[in-house]
Amino acid sequence: MLNVAVFPNIDKENAPMVLKRIVDFYEGRDVHVLMPMDGAKFFDYEKYGVDDIENYPIDMALSIGGDGTLLGICRRLYERDIPVCGINIGTFGFLADIELPEIESKLEKIIQGQYYIEERMLVSGFVKSGDDDEHFLGHAINDVVVTKSGAARMLHLGLMVDGCRVMDYKADGLIVSTATGSTADSLSAGGPLINPKIKVLLLTPICPHTFNARPMVIDENDEVRISVAAFHQDIIVTFDGQETFKIKPGDKVIVRKAPLPAKIVKFDDKNYYQTIRTKLLYNA
Repeated sequence: MLNVAVFPNIDKENAPMVLKRIVDFYEGRDVHVLMPMDGAKFFDYEKYGVDDIENYPIDMALSIGGDGTLLGICRRLYERDIPVCGINIGTFGFLADIELPEIESKLEKIIQGQYYIEERMLVSGFVKSGDDDEHFLGHAINDVVVTKSGAARMLHLGLMVDGCRVMDYKADGLIVSTATGSTADSLSAGGPLINPKIKVLLLTPICPHTFNARPMVIDENDEVRISVAAFHQDIIVTFDGQETFKIKPGDKVIVRKAPLPAKIVKFDDKNYYQTIRTKLLYNA
């Protein structure tokens, strides 16, 4: 019996239709479909609902939404060693590998074990205030971003990598990105595309007020420390654009490789470069 946990994004218009196709396809097969109880009640599938799904035996998780939904499920199941497969009903879908026309064929491949798992690095973020100990904030698969909120003035940021002072920025922020996240905020800020198989971190300043601040690629095991200086209090740090924490002038944000990777389900009929060309509308 294969235990498949389904995590639908309740805000997506096509989520009910996709959820029904999954339930109908696995009906009568050697698959046990389950869902978080709140989502099961919302979609009127209460018989599949589980109250404590994070601790329930799960063989695979299916996310219904965009890449943001998949990222959230990966973080939610962190430390469980559970592969996550994305069904894309979002905008881009760099990580979610199943598109609407191929749902049933890919669900069959899951039953047959005709898929592989890509391990994607996560980073852990911490904040340190004065002489206090580091305080853990969260994990990210795409990026950790230190930036201003609202219409506040630019930040003064000091960057250290592995204990070495590298650069001081006057900028709107700084992005610490994994290779997976090179297609997210870093791309919009002028960063390069990086194949996720390359185990690196990417540092990309946001609107730097200088000509010599460029994106920087560093080793995946390097520790990044960002000292934050500003005359205002509107400073935040975000994780995958989904979790946000306020920090204060004088705080230090610390980012380092997380102990465990995320596991994302992929299929042999697609590869990274094909996805880049298709999703970013490159010409062949």
